[in-house]
Amino acid sequence: MENVLFPSLYEEDFIIRSLGSIVTQPDVALTELVANAWDAGASNVTISIPEETGHLLYIEDDGIGMSESEFQHHWMTLRYNRLKGQGRNVKFPSGEKSNRLAFGRNGVGRHGLFCFGNEYKVITEKDGKKLTLKIKPNVDSQPFAVVEKEECISTKNGTRLEVIVTKNLPNIDKITEILSARFLHDPQFRITVNHRTLNLEDLTGETEPAEIDIDGTNIHLTAYFVDTTKAGRKSIFQGIAFWQSGRLVGEPSWSLGKNLILDGRTSLAKRYTFIIKSNDLSEYIKEDWSGFKTSEEIEKVYQAVEEFVNNSLESVSSATISNVTDNLDTTIKQSLQKVNPLVREEVKSTIAEIVKTNPKVRQESVNLVVQTILNMENSKNGHELLEKLATLSSDDIDGLNNLLNKWTVSDALVVLNEIDRRLSIITAIRKLGKDKTTDELHVLHPMIAESRWLFGPEYESSEYIFNQQMKTAVERIFTDVKYLTLDANYKKRPDLICLPDSTIGVTGIEDFPADLGLAKVRKLLLIELKKGGFKIKREERNQAQGYVEDLLNSNLGVDCQITAYVVGDSIADNLTSMTKIGDGGRGTLYVTTFDQLVDTAERRMFGLRQKIAARYDDVPGMDLYAQAMLNL
Repeated sequence: MENVLFPSLYEEDFIIRSLGSIVTQPDVALTELVANAWDAGASNVTISIPEETGHLLYIEDDGIGMSESEFQHHWMTLRYNRLKGQGRNVKFPSGEKSNRLAFGRNGVGRHGLFCFGNEYKVITEKDGKKLTLKIKPNVDSQPFAVVEKEECISTKNGTRLEVIVTKNLPNIDKITEILSARFLHDPQFRITVNHRTLNLEDLTGETEPAEIDIDGTNIHLTAYFVDTTKAGRKSIFQGIAFWQSGRLVGEPSWSLGKNLILDGRTSLAKRYTFIIKSNDLSEYIKEDWSGFKTSEEIEKVYQAVEEFVNNSLESVSSATISNVTDNLDTTIKQSLQKVNPLVREEVKSTIAEIVKTNPKVRQESVNLVVQTILNMENSKNGHELLEKLATLSSDDIDGLNNLLNKWTVSDALVVLNEIDRRLSIITAIRKLGKDKTTDELHVLHPMIAESRWLFGPEYESSEYIFNQQMKTAVERIFTDVKYLTLDANYKKRPDLICLPDSTIGVTGIEDFPADLGLAKVRKLLLIELKKGGFKIKREERNQAQGYVEDLLNSNLGVDCQITAYVVGDSIADNLTSMTKIGDGGRGTLYVTTFDQLVDTAERRMFGLRQKIAARYDDVPGMDLYAQAMLNL
């Protein structure tokens, strides 16, 4: 153990300065504190805000609470990493498995009470014990510390936070609207402020609620259009939320069935949320409430909701124009200030026209258009370019010249689009592969079959096809199962074999030996995808090995090399991950997980997803799937 010669020191106001807006803006502070209650698995949050300073403000929840050791580890750790320490999923007091995703990430929101006073209390109950702790900043050179502790017996779980308000008295009406916009996507998370439970009617919204009757059915919907920017920070829940009789169906998403309404990474998607209420959808909901069953009625619901969403977004195009303009890259904004007023007006009208014709436009696309206009303007005078070139070293100039000889802007856009598509697919597979409700036939398998690069660069070749020779071999092996083509796009996607617990895709590369003059299958790739959440055991491995052996002994010929993959959520212990099969090892079988598959693919992409994780982490898997398949 090394000897510490100079320990870390903290200035007197370190904790206050490090928290930023959390300790200066009451709406941000309270939003963060309610988010903590959400992360604690609470169903009910009660807030009491005084009408004047000098009185008590408190926030109380019925969440999981904290033991003394948990309090020390979670609450008292500066910048506590919740994702690393507790994962993304919330734990409920009842112990039930949760699909609720946590808001907290960087461990600063819990100190929001410093916004209102110079000390606060935490009263937390768990496992039969109640802890009361007083916390103050700047104690014995520490940024913050517990200065008082009391213990007693308890019979419930939950946490209560108390502070005497000496500054930044919250505006009750403003807080009510902000909390409604932030948290009302889930009707089973109830917030009460000063004895008044928040509901959708507390939201002013952008439009009045719309009443929608679905033609040919008895289904009635009430649709709400909500501006979530009032919440003061990005929400992890975006898109369209369906409520049936006061309960959330699935998770909010920008996907309606197989249609992607908005790319979840756009500023527009992050700003607005739609809530669709009904009491008429119960018979169409999956047993686990993860989503809707496929039906003609639900397709009509999706169509009606999509129309409402598109009309609502068009109605706020002016606000979108302002938002898009405000979010131009800083360098572009600076360049705009240097050009003449006529150019600035041209840019303004161009942005307006883009947003008017395509209200879902991505910010990056607008940035590119504006930058192009500026480049065209600047090209009339090369003085600025010469100045920039003059600052480059000779090596930099040579490198730039070589790059421009090989690349165009169009080339760069093609490459960047492909990178984005591949990263979207990787993240979608990681999310959907663990979900037992994922439809591997219509979702996972088409996406993976179109993305053979997941298995290695050697499988990217456009030579991979599905011919009659392979079809004959496959039909001889799989005689008692349904063998089909999903759609008319069969030339681009291998036909699928439907088994009770999986789907199998087969594709290969032809060869034309000079001595025969006839096409032969040189390489064959077989991909078996297990259902989401499936554990691969020895039985499944042996079954896949039998498929490979049968194919090796089929009409494909003695020179055909066969590579097979069995992919599932997990693998049983002591199961060999790679097996050589047949004479000379002409067959190779790999057993792998969805995580291992995409981890390997990520490494081949130089870890790019980790460098831009925020672009994909908060987007639901089905949205990423829809976006990736749209670009194929």
